[in-house]
Amino acid sequence: MIKPIVRDAFFLNQKSEKATKIDLPVVQDMEDTLRANRERCVGMAANMIGYRKRIIIVATGFADLIMINPVITEKSEAYETEEGCFSLPGVRKTIRYNRITVRYLDKAFAEHTQTFSGYIAQIIQHECDHLEGILI
Repeated sequence: MIKPIVRDAFFLNQKSEKATKIDLPVVQDMEDTLRANRERCVGMAANMIGYRKRIIIVATGFADLIMINPVITEKSEAYETEEGCFSLPGVRKTIRYNRITVRYLDKAFAEHTQTFSGYIAQIIQHECDHLEGILI
């Protein structure tokens, strides 16, 4: 189901809770909502559509990547950039890392550890910040 985007900073500033298999319907809502907003949204955390669960989705250009309970385990090559957020107006400066390694579960709850770089890594970092209640 396509969900409205949460713009309430108080809600978005709260840390998300670990997701379980019972939260899989949230994944479908995230896929539907990202698909409906693809022209202006490249990633989303579950709290952006009202669920305080540790789930993100990233548009990689060829497929949408779902990460359940993602944890960034390594990061390197820091740089300063400016980012916007689909939940908030404006652009803000932040520090990101060009190369990250992430441990996460897929929709089947199989564990993966994968390294990302460039723009995809930046999106993942932004969405993982959402899970921690950090707004950029």
